[in-house]
Amino acid sequence: MADLDEIQTMIEVALPGAVVEVQDHGGGDHLAAVVVAPQFAGMSRLEQHKAVYAAVQARIDDGAIHALALKTRLPEDA
Repeated sequence: MADLDEIQTMIEVALPGAVVEVQDHGGGDHLAAVVVAPQFAGMSRLEQHKAVYAAVQARIDDGAIHALALKTRLPEDA
């Protein structure tokens, strides 16, 4: 089971200044996150998602996260 606060912090550390909301979407290992970050400027949606997945890769690898649905955007689009 993933610790939602830890996941949020992992993303915030990787993307300083990001606004992050993480929710449990079932069973403690199926999560959804909304990430609004200035670092996404100039990135494709795929690159944005890869940046978030990289931030939480340790929890994917250890099985705490089985699925992570993402919504990413720039601050001016939020």
